[in-house]
Amino acid sequence: MAAIWAGIDAGKAHHHCAAIDESGHRLLSRRVANDEPELLELLADVLALGDEVTWGIDLADGGAALVIAILLNHDQPLHYISGWAIHRASESYRGEGKTNAKDAAVIADQVRVRRDLHPLRTGDDTITDLKILPAAASTWSPTAPAPSTASAPNSPASSPAWNGRWISPTPARSPC
Repeated sequence: MAAIWAGIDAGKAHHHCAAIDESGHRLLSRRVANDEPELLELLADVLALGDEVTWGIDLADGGAALVIAILLNHDQPLHYISGWAIHRASESYRGEGKTNAKDAAVIADQVRVRRDLHPLRTGDDTITDLKILPAAASTWSPTAPAPSTASAPNSPASSPAWNGRWISPTPARSPC
């Protein structure tokens, strides 16, 4: 087996993942719910494709928090590529117009060919906070009242990403 590059076009409720080999040939293209069991299954399927997988993602927070935490908890190398960079790069790729599948494949290919992408690491403060979310989610029920944050201001329940589900909050709008 060989090296594999996987790109994730992240969304709030669903992500799209594409995995490619060293020649850029698509080995996998799949829509997956932003749900821990489905993301773990995707991780296993991609890891089965090659000896070494390098991941890329177009969001570094919000709806991507769970998938980032899962990949980093499994010691997977993960790189961030901005949506703007993907949009610009996708103009040079043939095929369908703007789709999640195409964006995921562009992310994978950009991670394969570029050496200037920002790696997401477990030492980053945001990433460190995200690592506890999957474990915390397994102990809390979406229908149960959220734990008090007064005694634990840094707990996952105090995070705006935790709302009984993995949903990022709507950003506040400026009055101007």
